[in-house]
Amino acid sequence: MSEIYQLKLFDLVEKIKNKEISCTEATQSYVDRAKKSKKLNCFIEETFEQAIKKSKEQTDNVDPNKKLFGVPFAVKDLFCTKGVQTTASSKMLESFKPEYESTVTTKIWDQGANLLGKLNCDEYAMGSSNETSYFGNVINPYRNDKDLVPGGSSGGSASAVAANLTSATVGTDTGGSIRQPASFTGIVGLKPTYGRCSRWGIVAFASSLDQAGPMTKDVKDASLLTEVICGHDKKDSTSAKKEPEFFSKKLTKNIKGLKVGIPKEYKIEGMSKEIVDLWEKGIELVKSLGCETKEISLPHTKYALPAYYIIAPAEASSNLARYDGVKYGFRAEGKDLIEMYENTRSIGFGNEVKRRILIGTYVLSSGYYDAYYLKAQKIRRLIKNDFDEAFKEVDTILTPTTPSSAFAIGENVDDPIAMYLNDVLTVPVNLAGLPAISIPAGYDKNNLPLGLQFIGKSFDEQTILNNAYAVEQSINFRSNIKDWWI
Repeated sequence: MSEIYQLKLFDLVEKIKNKEISCTEATQSYVDRAKKSKKLNCFIEETFEQAIKKSKEQTDNVDPNKKLFGVPFAVKDLFCTKGVQTTASSKMLESFKPEYESTVTTKIWDQGANLLGKLNCDEYAMGSSNETSYFGNVINPYRNDKDLVPGGSSGGSASAVAANLTSATVGTDTGGSIRQPASFTGIVGLKPTYGRCSRWGIVAFASSLDQAGPMTKDVKDASLLTEVICGHDKKDSTSAKKEPEFFSKKLTKNIKGLKVGIPKEYKIEGMSKEIVDLWEKGIELVKSLGCETKEISLPHTKYALPAYYIIAPAEASSNLARYDGVKYGFRAEGKDLIEMYENTRSIGFGNEVKRRILIGTYVLSSGYYDAYYLKAQKIRRLIKNDFDEAFKEVDTILTPTTPSSAFAIGENVDDPIAMYLNDVLTVPVNLAGLPAISIPAGYDKNNLPLGLQFIGKSFDEQTILNNAYAVEQSINFRSNIKDWWI
């Protein structure tokens, strides 16, 4: 048998329930591997001792009715975990231990999973490379001649799954923060429909865009984890009144008859030939599986990125106003209250967070609100209308996930525009509130993974899961990661 940590989530759950593997064996396997993988810098907070203790209690009391029973599970450090450090990868929250648990993680623990620790991310989820974290950048387990970024903001989560440091995880996606790192690390990442999963207890970045979702080794695992974390939450006013669905039970490879849209606007200038070729292969593959493809137009796509980088910073400016050094979090000294505020926020936030706060404050200010923020919201509506019109003709939409493969650490750190362009194929989905999934679909010339993205109708995760599952089975992607860091 392969090492326990190499098992996919679904298989691990079944082996624990059948008592082929004990909860303690499973947890110890991941703990041992994580301890050897410090170079990747995936973990901010480790709860290994607590995890092993709980696994010993679980070993003699296996509950077959719990979907994640005995599974070792780490989560992005944006989810509040009661009594466990939750930092959002920021100095501002370096010592913060919440007195409450997020709804998403509560659902995971209720199904029997076992917390291994908290995973590194871009500070307050603001970044596309995991280089803005106060605790240092995460390293992609894939590499060429240089250390590579894992993508962001859920970079620690993506690297941890790809390197087998956790059985699966949950990330958050504001503009591509699940799908882009999933593509860079050769794993599956699903952003559910906005409102499908509760945002309660997640450190806020942009409240109208943030959404929790699974990051897993394959589509089947993603379907299982999605059904665990979804469902209405009365504590979250943006939570949709939708009952949990059994995505894994309805998963099928039979997608014959589906109409798949190919948006002409996603063939952006500067996209590498390898990405274009991968997309073409994906189109031919869905055709071979019995789908009909149709070129569609999403005419306002070109405005999505600038609109996003007005709306998201505006909401960040508002959400992060609470960090003033008074009630909780980091506090710097000052000769008076105003100086204390200024020093706290100047020292407590990193450069990228401060950049976005300044942008957001500017576009919300008197005289600029109508020119920027209001106009961006109108564009957002037009983008949503484009998708609505397209989905009158097709069932799903197929695109590349990212315009490139993973790049070297430090390569774009001094060029915010180049960094923001990494999100060009993912942010339209967030603006429209739609579900989308990224699956690993091939390699570039440097043997770095590339992803394909399926976009679905609102609250129709099942169709894109089925689409992705069928394509995944046909591609049969295999990780070529070598444990070079151990």
